[in-house]
Amino acid sequence: MSVPPGVPPGSLDLPPFSLDVETLDLGPGVKAVGLELVETENRVPVRGKPAAEIWSALFPALAGDEFYVVDFFSHIDRVREFCKARKIEFREAGGRCVVLPQPRQAQLFQLFERFEGETFGMRAGAAAENPDSALEGDLSKRGVDAYQLAYKRYAFCAVCEPEDGWVTLLSATLWASEAIRRIRPAVQPFDIYIARPQ
Repeated sequence: MSVPPGVPPGSLDLPPFSLDVETLDLGPGVKAVGLELVETENRVPVRGKPAAEIWSALFPALAGDEFYVVDFFSHIDRVREFCKARKIEFREAGGRCVVLPQPRQAQLFQLFERFEGETFGMRAGAAAENPDSALEGDLSKRGVDAYQLAYKRYAFCAVCEPEDGWVTLLSATLWASEAIRRIRPAVQPFDIYIARPQ
């Protein structure tokens, strides 16, 4: 068995999952951190229930004391029905956007598990406590690209692509090292290795 990037040499008992946290270069003036959740041995994305458990624990930890919302801007009829059936609070926004204010961890688990194949977003920070009609209208039209113009108003905006095991955090203040510091306690219950690829 080969040792994956980021895992210390000589490690015999490798955790089954790895979370790679790295600074991304998305062009001039854009600050971003990538989170990739993969199976340690074969480097394929973690999916299904294990992934939903990890992501749903990780996001409240990233937000810390900040208010956060989840944004859906595609297949919103299915999202709306899902939320109604499970009594998950939501509001309609910007034409084709559904915003879920501060879902609990158990609700986040349900969302990550059910909508694993979708791309959706999250925002955290004081600005998330009130409707952001400009951003929500832009999300309705442009999807996640809308975050690039708005993320500096928030602690972070996140692009979630669970099926690919990938989350991109756009943030002017949340560096890779700070993201790791925040999420480490939240992922301790899981057998997971946090790495910063070189």
